[in-house]
Amino acid sequence: MELRQLQAFEAVATDLHFGRAAKRLFTSQPALSEQIRRLERELGTPLFHRTSRRVELTPAGTELLARARVILAQVDDAAAAVRRFRDGAFGSVRFGVTPPVTPVLAPHLVAVLAETSPGIAVDLVQMWLPDLHSALVEGNIDVAVTPGAAQPPRGVQIHPLGREPLLVGLRPSHRFANRSYVALDDLNGDVLGQTSEALFPAWVQAQQAVLKAAGMRPPTAALWAADLSATRWADQPEVDWVLVTPSLAAPHQTTTFVSLSPPEYIVFSLLWPRDHEHDPSLARFLKSTLAAELPTGWVKPVPADNPSRYPI
Repeated sequence: MELRQLQAFEAVATDLHFGRAAKRLFTSQPALSEQIRRLERELGTPLFHRTSRRVELTPAGTELLARARVILAQVDDAAAAVRRFRDGAFGSVRFGVTPPVTPVLAPHLVAVLAETSPGIAVDLVQMWLPDLHSALVEGNIDVAVTPGAAQPPRGVQIHPLGREPLLVGLRPSHRFANRSYVALDDLNGDVLGQTSEALFPAWVQAQQAVLKAAGMRPPTAALWAADLSATRWADQPEVDWVLVTPSLAAPHQTTTFVSLSPPEYIVFSLLWPRDHEHDPSLARFLKSTLAAELPTGWVKPVPADNPSRYPI
């Protein structure tokens, strides 16, 4: 029994007229009649009573019609489900992030995707930067977000996603603690506390890029605590200031935060393997992410790019 035979039978059984059923199936009446005869021979029983005036189902035909409709509905449902996966409405995305993305940006992007594409499941994985690059190249994750805009590994596409402003963290007794704004140059002689690059390479490299672009080489001291937010920096008397973003500032209890003027930003970038970008679920993730509003206080890259150039 073939699917097309069931489709032909269901059409005739519904219309009880070979001519109308043939038109609905875009075939000729003789061809349709031959399909029904072959099905009856295969089953070994007539499915219709045919007279010159009317067509009626036999008891065997009535039984088959109920089952045929269930089978054809399941076939239609299966085809529709496959089309939804093809179009990216359903699927899954393995989303890798480095630690600075975890507090604010990652949950924000996951929430945006849940609203715009609820059929796509996101597997969120926190990774160190070298592991994240390797996972992209090896196909163990589909897309990633990390601070910085450095040259990605070969075969990996990178696109700036958004910028979060930097804040200067000071002791309340610091000479600039009562200011609303401070320039980076004003701090050039003060000791900057930095987290370990071995522990947080993406974050340290992003800070270093900002300092380099500003032409600054302040004296630095390694922070003792393995804490991305640097909440215990003030325990080290030799450290005068730290750089943080609003995403990392919340755990601080005694640090005074001052904005930078002119403002400086940490750039967060979106990365994905070029040979995967036409995967429907990934394409929908990229479109949703690049078109999304950013968290409060974040700004789009300059110049803003057009999300429509990316696969949809």
